[in-house]
Amino acid sequence: MLSRVNTIAFNGLETLDVDLQLQISSGLPAFNIVGLPDKTIAESKERVRAAINSLGVELPAKRITVNLAPADLLKEGSHFDLPIALALLAGMGIVNQEDVADYIVIGELGLDGAVMPINGVLPVAIHANRKNKGLICPQTQGSEAVWSGLKDIIAAPSLISLLNHFKGNQRLPNPIAKKKKSELTDLDMADVKGQETAKRALEIAAAGAHNLLMVGTPGAGKSMLASRLVTILPPLTTEEALETCMIHSIAGELKNGELSFERPFRDPHHNASTPALIGGGRKGVPGEISLAHNGVLFLDELPEFNRSTLEALRQPLETGYVSISRVHCHTQYPARFQLIAAMNPCKCGYLGQNGQECSRAPKCAEEYQSKISGPLMDRFDMNIQVPPVSPWDMSDVKKGETSEQIRKRVIAARQIQQERFNKFGKPDLHTNSQLRGDLLEEATELDKDSKDLLVNFAAKMKMSARAYNRTLKLARTIADLQNAKKVSKVHIAEALSYRYVAPSKLV
Repeated sequence: MLSRVNTIAFNGLETLDVDLQLQISSGLPAFNIVGLPDKTIAESKERVRAAINSLGVELPAKRITVNLAPADLLKEGSHFDLPIALALLAGMGIVNQEDVADYIVIGELGLDGAVMPINGVLPVAIHANRKNKGLICPQTQGSEAVWSGLKDIIAAPSLISLLNHFKGNQRLPNPIAKKKKSELTDLDMADVKGQETAKRALEIAAAGAHNLLMVGTPGAGKSMLASRLVTILPPLTTEEALETCMIHSIAGELKNGELSFERPFRDPHHNASTPALIGGGRKGVPGEISLAHNGVLFLDELPEFNRSTLEALRQPLETGYVSISRVHCHTQYPARFQLIAAMNPCKCGYLGQNGQECSRAPKCAEEYQSKISGPLMDRFDMNIQVPPVSPWDMSDVKKGETSEQIRKRVIAARQIQQERFNKFGKPDLHTNSQLRGDLLEEATELDKDSKDLLVNFAAKMKMSARAYNRTLKLARTIADLQNAKKVSKVHIAEALSYRYVAPSKLV
């Protein structure tokens, strides 16, 4: 007897159809799984056997063969447990084959028959919706699947409850979409004392999704400023939230099936390896840059990161995606993130501070800053100094602008940008940092004085073509914050004051 169940295999964010075929035939008792299963799937037969035994059902003393087609595709993951169990119950005549024919089935089984959470439910639900099929998944992740727009979802807490549902003995409730509560309530820009220039730079960076490097002495507030950037960013749109949460779902970081509309903020430690930051490993899992997609990647103590790891950021910063190639895995993850970095001016951190700098200054600063390559520095739209906060600023009880006040201006500037992109017939663009080629020239509309200022400065400082274009993008954002139709000389001047700081001049 042959039974079949629809399931999937993952290749990065891509979901591939798998036809799970199970045959019960005469012969010596055996339970074999074929079709390039990994160790997790090979162990699945023991979990399935125990789960079915928990129902009071014994496996037949026959030869059981499970084939995962296509057979030349490597299969990984514990989500094959539930489809194997349903195919086995269908082959034994306990479950009607037609009941599961129109569903994609995923889920891990406990030894007591419980259906346990797995990674990647959201992309599977989106795939099922495209294929006009239903989805059977763990109960705790049913709310995650609802966000895909799929209507026919069976979220089962256990194998016995799923059987009772099919037999009509009970009705499993329809899952309800859940939204994650905000975690930013304790963070506010008003908490930052002084640093008006840095806060202005952060507002511009937020409005245009520009990359920002902050250089300053220890305790100046660089990390504090960076952590509050997400509080002034606009919330994710539904499309962006789905795109972002699909990556988090694959990585197993989408908890309780709740979708988050806050932009992700990732701050890996400087000992992070290249696969941890970029993505990879044996299974080609997403890295920090992909988990920061549509959000912020904050690299504190930038020169302390491994040099080769930092250099691997260069391509994703330009393209907005990362390609991962392994022996058994060739996949691509989106990685359109905003890079915010912080560093000290030198190893001791106090270069330029009378009585505090070390005896090796300024040579130690040159060695320390040389760890950041020129091409990577060129990809920062803004390089700013964050000076120490004076005691008078620290003792001032008056608070500055709140995050909500700044956020309103950022959202208004982004709306102006989106309207411009729609007018240009480019609705897939969202921020000025994505402007390219002729579209950049058309968006800035420079007059002669503004162009002369930029060209003369670029010639004097020997700016690269990338630096020239990034300055234009930055000036366009500054103009948008002031609701100015054209980029003027004053916008170019402010952009240059933020944009161009040579590595030797960071202090």
